[in-house]
Amino acid sequence: MKPSELLGHWEKTASGEMTRSAYHVALPLEDAAKLEALQQMYPKRSVEQLIGDLLSAALYELEESMPYVKGQTVVAHDEMGDEIYEDTGPTSRFLELTQSKLKELKKAQ
Repeated sequence: MKPSELLGHWEKTASGEMTRSAYHVALPLEDAAKLEALQQMYPKRSVEQLIGDLLSAALYELEESMPYVKGQTVVAHDEMGDEIYEDTGPTSRFLELTQSKLKELKKAQ
């Protein structure tokens, strides 16, 4: 979910599979004040839900901004017949590790 979609998302109820793990973080005062302000604006959302949504949006943006690094291996051809090379940049490693960790988390639940 993109950050620009969060406000609309917060207007509705949200659901999804949640981890049993809890992550505790200390926030800068300005960020804490912004979270409290958002929670006041959207009282149906807890601060923890807002943090989760914001983190999801930030991770989405981070993944989208990871650079494509053209590898040596052709992995497919596009509709014009042009070669598509493997991505040897951080995106493929991030996605691979994400899938591995997701399997581990699901197994632990």
